[in-house]
Amino acid sequence: MKLVKINTEYITLQQLLKMENIISSGGEAKFYLADNLVLVNNKTENRRGRKLYPNDIIVVGEEEFVIS
Repeated sequence: MKLVKINTEYITLQQLLKMENIISSGGEAKFYLADNLVLVNNKTENRRGRKLYPNDIIVVGEEEFVIS
């Protein structure tokens, strides 16, 4: 599990994917989410603009991230 510290109220799923170098540009987010299983708080998520708040748990492949 990796802690992702944010300095704002929330970040978007697209921002998280870019911050963690899972995608290289925001334009890739839509295609990545269409082709890969991403869970936010144990629910499948395919909206790149999904707001992530502190304590949200995001699972991308074998990696797990917690917003803090």
